[in-house]
Amino acid sequence: MKSVLYLVYSFILCDVILLVSSLSFTLPSGAKKCLKEEVHKDVLVTGEYRLSDSPNQKTHLKVIETSGHVLYKRDDATKGKFAFTTDDYDMYEVCFESEATQAGGSDREIFIDIKHGVEAKNYEDLGKAEKLKPMEIELKRLEDLADAIVNDFAYMRQREQEMRDTNESTNSRVLYFSVFSILCLFGLATWQLFYLRRFFIAKKLIE
Repeated sequence: MKSVLYLVYSFILCDVILLVSSLSFTLPSGAKKCLKEEVHKDVLVTGEYRLSDSPNQKTHLKVIETSGHVLYKRDDATKGKFAFTTDDYDMYEVCFESEATQAGGSDREIFIDIKHGVEAKNYEDLGKAEKLKPMEIELKRLEDLADAIVNDFAYMRQREQEMRDTNESTNSRVLYFSVFSILCLFGLATWQLFYLRRFFIAKKLIE
């Protein structure tokens, strides 16, 4: 019973985390602001944006990858939506850049709602297409959410293994380097000892 309650609480917590994705901010005239987020491979990402009216000002929107590839672009953006599926695990940027067409441009309010994974899917349309009942739609959503949680845990486990392997490899290299350094110091000390002995004998300070 406790495990079932824990699972339900996990689903609720994940729902809350995923739903808190909309935000708003002020973009000054002539400024540029970017939102960055890391997303896993083969994940659907959707976004909906709305900009307040601002005379004598244009705002350009770009969604780009780390490599610079543009996934979505809109000049003089005012309101719209975008969607794409990630090809690889990467850092994605959503950038708004303000351009004042005349002097005296004012600040502009930007409202954006970004969703990815389970929350980006439209289960109502899916239910209509597959003729699913409301309970079946909710079960489908929970199933996808469970798969997303499992995939996240698998990815974290993989990253933990990679970090452990890197740590062990680094420790081995440090150990080998320490042994090599000790051998070098021992060899240098031995050479210095024989050199000083020959020097003192040459100066007839010792026999």
